Amino acid sequence: MTSGSHPLLHTSASDTAGLTPGPSDALLIIDVQNDFLPGGALAVPEGDAILPVIRELLRLPFGLIVTSQDWHPAQHVSFKTATPAGEWPPHCIAQTQGAALAAELTLPANTLAVFKGTQTDQDSYSAFGGRDAQGTSLATLLQHHGMTRVFVCGLALDYCVQASALDARTAGFQTVVITDACRGIASDLTPILTRLQDAGVTLCSSATLMPRL
Repeated sequence: MTSGSHPLLHTSASDTAGLTPGPSDALLIIDVQNDFLPGGALAVPEGDAILPVIRELLRLPFGLIVTSQDWHPAQHVSFKTATPAGEWPPHCIAQTQGAALAAELTLPANTLAVFKGTQTDQDSYSAFGGRDAQGTSLATLLQHHGMTRVFVCGLALDYCVQASALDARTAGFQTVVITDACRGIASDLTPILTRLQDAGVTLCSSATLMPRL
């Protein structure tokens, strides 16, 4: 399977029954930032292909919308320019255009935001390692708003989306990954999807969530 193709493995109709979003469901939009889109410092292949899918998802009646963003200091431990060298080129440096969310998302005004990787010596792939501007953790925000299930989308499937989905399960939330609203870095993402399913994460396509006309 390529990064641009996300079959649902062995997901059955019974697995995706009852997935219509409602007041206790949150949509987590993971790291849809300029540096991860084509032309960015750490571009995910076909990362911009998820933008129209997410725009459609934003029309659904989720109880809460939350974005996560890498928000790194200029000398972050994950950067190849760090000492010792990290894994990634400098990206998503706080307050830069590369760290900004894609303008095409057209997010609602009541969207919440969490920021991760904000300390020079600490990294976090998972949105559950992030906090809002007041220092509140993602898990606490979700619980405060009465969320019991999270739908996860964004970039990159094999890193921050996967980590966020696994942490959501660990935190006790029912967890759904919307596969066509994600893209990954690896050329074969099947092992990632298998790992998510084995952890109790439901996989679905955006079409499964859309109202039937």
